[in-house]
Amino acid sequence: MENFAGRVAVITGAGSGLGREFANEAARLGMKLVLADIDAHALEQAASALQAGGADVLAMVCDVRKAAHVEELADAAMIRYHGVHLLFNNAGVGTAGLIWEYTEADWDWVLGVNLWGVIHGVRVFTPLMLEAARRDPDYEGHIVNTASMAGLLVPPVMGPYNVSKHAVVALSETLYHDLRLVDASVKASVLCPYFVPTEIAHSERHRAGELRHDAPPTPSQQAGQALLEQAVASGTMSAAEVARITFDGIRRGDFYIHTHPQALQAVAQRMDAIVHGNPPADAYAATPQFTDQLRAAVQGSGK
Repeated sequence: MENFAGRVAVITGAGSGLGREFANEAARLGMKLVLADIDAHALEQAASALQAGGADVLAMVCDVRKAAHVEELADAAMIRYHGVHLLFNNAGVGTAGLIWEYTEADWDWVLGVNLWGVIHGVRVFTPLMLEAARRDPDYEGHIVNTASMAGLLVPPVMGPYNVSKHAVVALSETLYHDLRLVDASVKASVLCPYFVPTEIAHSERHRAGELRHDAPPTPSQQAGQALLEQAVASGTMSAAEVARITFDGIRRGDFYIHTHPQALQAVAQRMDAIVHGNPPADAYAATPQFTDQLRAAVQGSGK
């Protein structure tokens, strides 16, 4: 896809972080915007700022864990704009701790947003985009699923997040192959950013009430949360830069969109370990202080 002006972009998680910057870039390119987020205040702020700049915006509070919410989002987009050209399945949350210490509610929350949000987006919007392509030979569509380098690597104390993002990579690769089978003029990409300063380290504040628990955090959860905040804050690439890289990838038709090519060496080491039957490679091999920090904090948790 090279022409964006006048076309329609749907963005989940649009109230902050990467989603907000996808919306800013899409607006700069003259797109009409359908913005979704679970945070009503952040969504209103984003929509108001974009409208003040002249963008045509439809904003809806949406919990992507829920199929009905995503279906309502699609219905609203079709009623307002009669079509969708660019879909960002982007909403995401993060948490940390030793994998056996997560509660069922923790798994439900992370997989619900990070994985089921993408599943619902693909399931609901892809048929609409394929139908538009059948009606219009000039139609172009593109779906971008936000994964993470944690979808290609396996860092410790991030179990549900790792599982969700690996699943998003697999889902996206399958989507790519399936779209090719039907000769669709709808393309797919998976975005795998590394550490970018966003609010994901504080996503707990948006956890649905029915999925909360009152137990105090374990030492591994405290250490993992501190490391997550430190790592995210240390990111030197802004969300706006990631958005520009992503749109460049869409223009080229890239499937894998990487923002931090220096991290791909660790991916190659992981693949090499798989091919040669070696133990999993250390995702923090280049930053051993992270592993040392975690080990010191959780000593005794496995006994």
